[in-house]
Amino acid sequence: MARQRKLSLERKAFINSLIEHYQPEDAQDVQEMLKDLLGDTLQGMLEAEMDAKLGYSKYNYKDKDTDDSRNGYSKKTVVSSMGEIDLDIPRDRKGEFEPQVVRKNQTDISNIEDQVFSMYAKGMTTRDISTHLHELYGVDASAEMISHMTNRILPIAKE
Repeated sequence: MARQRKLSLERKAFINSLIEHYQPEDAQDVQEMLKDLLGDTLQGMLEAEMDAKLGYSKYNYKDKDTDDSRNGYSKKTVVSSMGEIDLDIPRDRKGEFEPQVVRKNQTDISNIEDQVFSMYAKGMTTRDISTHLHELYGVDASAEMISHMTNRILPIAKE
């Protein structure tokens, strides 16, 4: 007899809300749903990276402690194992922003998405995630920056 997968109540509620929102009818629809979630997660991480670089969050000018500021977005399409994902890469006025989650000239994120999902699934701490990103990709992301990223992504995940 096959074992039944056991889901926590929180995960079950999350999955039910996704099903209610996306209303998938087959496995392809589920794949598209996951692709959307990955794109939203990456976008949130990019925004958090920009917040960390500038030292203030979007529209929070009272905490601005730099002469640099946001300067719109550049469109970028990356390839994942789920298909193509369109991203808006934030820019700064000085042109010094170097995204780490999806680096400049990087168009294939197949390995990163697996790592991002595994970090969330394992419930890793911000320090663990920072160490993990550094060991795998050479990305120097502080625990504080990871914390900003997860704070931006949690509302998307809950939605």
